[in-house]
Formats: sequence, structure tokens, C-alpha cells
Amino acid sequence: MTPAVVPITPSHHAFGQVAALFDDYRAHYGRPSSPQLTRDWLHRQLAQHQMTITAAIQAGHACGFITSTVMPASLMLGTAWSIRDLYIAPQHRRRGIARTLLQHVIDDAGAAGAYRVSLQTEAGNTPALTLYTAVGFQPVNGLALLSLTLPPGNHQDPQDTL
Repeated sequence: MTPAVVPITPSHHAFGQVAALFDDYRAHYGRPSSPQLTRDWLHRQLAQHQMTITAAIQAGHACGFITSTVMPASLMLGTAWSIRDLYIAPQHRRRGIARTLLQHVIDDAGAAGAYRVSLQTEAGNTPALTLYTAVGFQPVNGLALLSLTLPPGNHQDPQDTL
């Protein structure tokens, strides 16, 4: 059975399930589980249109999600889409759900006239890299990914917003 691919909003009946899955995703990457903070953060991101989230729903249960953002493509005077997160619950992996979610975002970006879709993952994440290259994503040569972590006083502590 192929899951339904559904855009999620804070008012969607599956929002709570997706938020719980998002908390599992964070825990998968070593962050402490914090269901309420995760739910509140995700609600804010969606309500403020900072990101979109699409879920795979099967038999009434969220089994995976993908998040994306739209960014200016300044030199092209257009937009580019960035996939930020992709997670499939362990018991639903290896069934094509991640590929379906990726293709959904790619199709939406194309329909919106975006110039490209990009994503990033850890260099050692072989399963993800295998999937991404199979779908058509290619490494970007000649660019370096740089990051600057700001001091704690400069970012919003999720607990301060409750």
C-alpha cells in the first residue's frame, strides 16, 4: 500500500503524529527527546511560514516526513528550494517512502518555477547519499560549506518561547 503524501499544517489532524516523529528524528541524531518543545517549535516554524513539511501517511499514521524551505536565488532573480530534513520511521524504511517524499518536493519546486533543489547530509551517511544520487542529486564541486556557531546569547532558546 502506497502512503498518501500530505502537506502538514498546525491544524492538520496528523500534526501531533508528525511532531512526535520529528522528535524521534531529533533523538536519532543525538538530541534529547523533548516532545512538547519539538511540537511548539515545529508549530512556530509552520505558522510563520519558515518551512513546509510534507508527511507520508499510511493507514492513518505518519510514517515519514520531509521539510523544505524556499530561498531567493538572487543572481537568477528567482527561487531555490532546500530540503532540510527527511526522516522515515525505522519500521517503514526500504519501502520507497523517502524517494516518494523527495520526488514530491522536486515536483512542487519545479511547478513553482524554482531553479534548483538542494540538500545536505553527512559525508558518511551512505544510505542517504545513495538515495539522493539515485534520484539525481549531484555533489557540488568548487563550493565550500561554511558555518559560524553564534554564542548562546544570540539565539533563541526554545524554552524562552513557552
